[in-house]
Amino acid sequence: MRRMKAAMLYGVGDLRVEEIPIPEVGEGEMLVKVGAATTCGTDLKIFKRGYVSGVISYPTVFGHEWAGTVVEVGEGVEKFKPGDRVRAGNSAPCLKCPMCREGKYNLCENRTWLWGAYAEYIKVPKPIVELNAQKVPEHLSFEEAAVAEPLACVLHGADRTGFKGGTVAIIGSGPIGLLHLQVALLRGADMVVVCDLSEERLRYAERLGASAVVSVREEDPVEAVRKLTGGLGVDLAIEAVGTPATWVQAFKMAKKGGVVLEFGGCPPGAEVCFEAAPIHYGEVSVVGSFHASPRDFERALRLIASGEVKAKPLITDRLPLERIHEAFKRLIESRRELKIAIIP
Repeated sequence: MRRMKAAMLYGVGDLRVEEIPIPEVGEGEMLVKVGAATTCGTDLKIFKRGYVSGVISYPTVFGHEWAGTVVEVGEGVEKFKPGDRVRAGNSAPCLKCPMCREGKYNLCENRTWLWGAYAEYIKVPKPIVELNAQKVPEHLSFEEAAVAEPLACVLHGADRTGFKGGTVAIIGSGPIGLLHLQVALLRGADMVVVCDLSEERLRYAERLGASAVVSVREEDPVEAVRKLTGGLGVDLAIEAVGTPATWVQAFKMAKKGGVVLEFGGCPPGAEVCFEAAPIHYGEVSVVGSFHASPRDFERALRLIASGEVKAKPLITDRLPLERIHEAFKRLIESRRELKIAIIP
């Protein structure tokens, strides 16, 4: 039996690099040799505290942002062939449940999930082959193509806000915050303020076009954003961290008639308290955002391939699979890293 190296997650904090069988390909499936898999804030959350019920079960091959080369296709696969450079989303909707019938594919109740990017090979299930896999242009690196997954989620969130120009504040200058920054600029933002604890990450935001940055170690981010907008607040406030405290901060940054996008996922069971008056008297809208649809993944790959969204600056290091523990240790202990590309 053919075997491969893979990073297996057995529970919170329990990640082991092991040899496991290379998956057998069935009808409608394909086997891909992973060229690069990028670390993600969601991976970090799962590693540190687990995840929402039904999305992941233990043990499992870990990781979900990846791109690589097709090595084998199952019977009935016509869109792809061995040798194709591809990337695939980590889910596909069922197209039949109530949410799918409403066109809310990101909220599908019977979604097919795909984990297993931190490995030498990954098997792509039939629904994802059919609905959420794309060929990667020759000029694009595998690690850049892998960033299409988080960008798809950012695009879905941006669509939820209806933003078409104006002022923006973003809490969090990690990979997600930096993707939100680029998308906001593409959609006509005339000012984007980025807030973070890390001076290093704020420098990344400046290089990618932020109008102003706020070090929350030195000043209150809500007061800083209000001051920069003449006391009004912003048209769109985006939370890209995932704590109840920063959810409330984002809410306080929005102006009357503004929109708050609560993008970062809080720990399970977390509760957030907002003041009622701005919602009622100020008509501030609060929207949530989860995951993405196949169309969002396609749009994301096109934006990266065209250079309209820059993925390369988000990759701050590259490590072999055998050093994945080091990668997670650095992501937890240092805010200098953005994404680390794991090269199996």
